[in-house]
Amino acid sequence: MAGIAHIHHAIDYVEFVVTEMAQAKRFYESAFGWTFNDYGPDYAGIRKQDGGEAGGLRSGPEVTTGGPLVILYSSDLEATIGSVRKAGGQITQEPFDFPGGRRFHFTDPSGNELAVWSDK
Repeated sequence: MAGIAHIHHAIDYVEFVVTEMAQAKRFYESAFGWTFNDYGPDYAGIRKQDGGEAGGLRSGPEVTTGGPLVILYSSDLEATIGSVRKAGGQITQEPFDFPGGRRFHFTDPSGNELAVWSDK
């Protein structure tokens, strides 16, 4: 990723295994407005709004859960819950309060678990 600043020891890229590439791309585009760079049928880079990529979707036969939890930020948690549901995500933990905000957990159509938080 030439021309893009990378920060030493910062998380630079997050890759998700998905069982159905087209379905996963539709879900993330519908739920979060993500766009992709396609690198063939088995890989799609998740574009950043300011250039470069934040991560990718990689085709695989199955998703293994229980690893690190990716947490997204939302300025409107209720609207994001609605978008996730409408796009086909399953809410696995309804919104709850924690010091500094609220968050919920969901799974995507492949079974990856993510969370979304808001300070509002």
